[in-house]
Amino acid sequence: MQSVTFQVPGKPQGKARAKTVRNKSTGNIHSYTPEKDMLYENYIKAQFQNRANGFYLERGKPVMLRIIARFLPPKSVSKKRQLDMLEGRELPLKKPDIDNIVKVVADALNGVAYHDDTQIAMVIAAKTYSAMEGLDITVEEYVG
Repeated sequence: MQSVTFQVPGKPQGKARAKTVRNKSTGNIHSYTPEKDMLYENYIKAQFQNRANGFYLERGKPVMLRIIARFLPPKSVSKKRQLDMLEGRELPLKKPDIDNIVKVVADALNGVAYHDDTQIAMVIAAKTYSAMEGLDITVEEYVG
């Protein structure tokens, strides 16, 4: 089974909604992806390419994504609660939403790790606390 595992350092971000604007002179409506999202997607793509060694799932091959989003415990909580968070007894119930994290990863790897994100057949995603924030991502061919 083909797979690539890589990390994206830094605070996990979710995909924001597309911005829609109307051109006052022509009346045309146009949507675009916010620059912050584009930069984060390019960062994910670069981290993947550093580890890929030519990995690419052609059209027609099903894809499985595994994503672990790691967040730092808040500094404002007690040491005992921080320990509970780091040991997995308390999970991050905060933004970004897990579905938006999945979306930004899927869009970033579109055309780079696989032909199109319609190939994604299974996603396993979780949010957790950790001493180091970031994303742990595995892209693999799904074999059921």
